[in-house]
Amino acid sequence: MQEILNCIDGKLGAADGGEWLEDVDPAVGSPHARVASSDERDVERAVAAAKRAFPAWSSAPAELRSQALRRLARLLERDLEKLARAESIDSGKPLSVARSVDIPRAVQNFDFFADAATQFSSEAHATGDSALNYTLRQPLGAVACISPWNLPLYLLTWKIAPALAAGNCVVAKPSEVTPMTAAMLGALGIEAGVPAGVLNIVQGLGPRVGAPLCGQQDIRAISFTGSTRVGGEIAKQAAGRFVKVSLEMGGKNPTLIFADADLELAIPEAVRAAFSNTGQICLCGSRILIERNIYAKVRDELVSRVSRLRVGDPLEAGTEQGALVSRAHFDKVMGCIALAREEGGKLLCGGERASVSGRCSEGYFIQPTLIEGLGPACRTNQEEIFGPVATLLPFATADEAVELANSTRYGLSASLWTSDLTRANRLAARLQAGIVWVNCWMLRDLRTPFGGVKESGVGREGGMDAMRFFTEPKNVCVKL
Repeated sequence: MQEILNCIDGKLGAADGGEWLEDVDPAVGSPHARVASSDERDVERAVAAAKRAFPAWSSAPAELRSQALRRLARLLERDLEKLARAESIDSGKPLSVARSVDIPRAVQNFDFFADAATQFSSEAHATGDSALNYTLRQPLGAVACISPWNLPLYLLTWKIAPALAAGNCVVAKPSEVTPMTAAMLGALGIEAGVPAGVLNIVQGLGPRVGAPLCGQQDIRAISFTGSTRVGGEIAKQAAGRFVKVSLEMGGKNPTLIFADADLELAIPEAVRAAFSNTGQICLCGSRILIERNIYAKVRDELVSRVSRLRVGDPLEAGTEQGALVSRAHFDKVMGCIALAREEGGKLLCGGERASVSGRCSEGYFIQPTLIEGLGPACRTNQEEIFGPVATLLPFATADEAVELANSTRYGLSASLWTSDLTRANRLAARLQAGIVWVNCWMLRDLRTPFGGVKESGVGREGGMDAMRFFTEPKNVCVKL
């Protein structure tokens, strides 16, 4: 069985304690590898390595850091097929998606921040004729990057790349549920000539690795993507040490469809927004709000399209919906569907375990599910499900649509469909979300700030916001 190792101080190896975890292929429901089960000893070694490497890496010319990131990007491109297959097997997502989205985006992350390393500018302020103030942006030191299981390499590199570009050294903690591509990244970092200690990856469970990592005195910033519950725990821990945190957490995102929308575009995009990656994306539009006078028409077309989504073996070319990531998550989502029934929801399609023949007969598959008839205050419309489940709610006016959209404790994203751009701009300003898409969904520009409001997050990732997060501003005032 394949062994998934740590990368600490430029070397691949097992956990100090010699313990292992099973890595389960969710499409078949059985282990395909074993993962180093690290603890605080491995964390301490990784942080110490990062601390030793920091002086040389932070003082290296930006061009050298940029070149290292660029070499790593080219190796990811070279191994794209291997990485995509590993991502599919680890997470249950269709191979076609890992091949066309996840791994290319990881490549793009390194290329983008390779550019940012050489273009990161600062400010200068002349104080009349008497003084000149200028701002230095200096790297922090050893930083922690903690990423989730739904977009494993995509989101891990989204954190690692700007941290390294800004001159920090990284200790990364990938999800123990999807650890394979993180381990492959560590090996590629060594091959790319990233100096020892600059990029460390520690595998293992959150309580044994993530918690001690966030508690390390020498960790100067924490970038986290994951659940709101864990993000809250990290925030409490970091506050006591006055450590910078960036938290990208849960979402219960609305898709608003107005009667004047281009329905030929809006309806398939609403399906894509709700069910991409089997609904396991924090940005998925899991609440579809439809103007009342077109509700029946849109509902029926949504049901028709969702019912035709192909659930199947992730390694087969025609599969549109893969497996959920784990048995525990499968049970959670099925429990949410049962709750929707108890709350009085009407299942329009799906709602059951999906039957997949052949090697995937024991995999964790769920039929794509649409539910109507539930009020905005019920748990199904308030709590993040994070699976192939979406609810439909009608609205009569734009004010009601905004009220429904803003009625949860989350505020990550929203998607708004209308041909009236005056209304679109007015409502976009009123929606409580970190990102609002108008007549599109998941159209991303890496230069823009990304993050949420309310319980969806603190801080912003992306572009210069990421570079600023991973640096400390220092004003220098020179009297003339």
